[in-house]
Amino acid sequence: MSDCIFCKIVAGDIPSQKIYEDDLVFAFKDINPAAPTHLLIIPKKHISSLNELADGDKELAGHILVIARKIAQDQGFAKSGYRVVNNCGKNGGQTVDHLHFHLLAERELGWPPG
Repeated sequence: MSDCIFCKIVAGDIPSQKIYEDDLVFAFKDINPAAPTHLLIIPKKHISSLNELADGDKELAGHILVIARKIAQDQGFAKSGYRVVNNCGKNGGQTVDHLHFHLLAERELGWPPG
């Protein structure tokens, strides 16, 4: 999608602080962090939200979670703990219409989240 900020980040048109990339996903630092470590993990394929995830995207969805675990291990906060969040729709807090998962770590995260 030509007007999607996350698609532009994946394409390299907008700079980001890349943490991880493979054929399916791209992970980068959030520009407005809510924790000492706040990363975004996005599929390279444009999917507007979790509501738009198709049955054929099951492997991609699982891959995103496996990559979240890998990043947590590689960055050294897997044992101390972290949170993976997906906001879906306006009332769910989604502000960018591209499926993305927040990976938050390196501080104690309260519950309920908000």
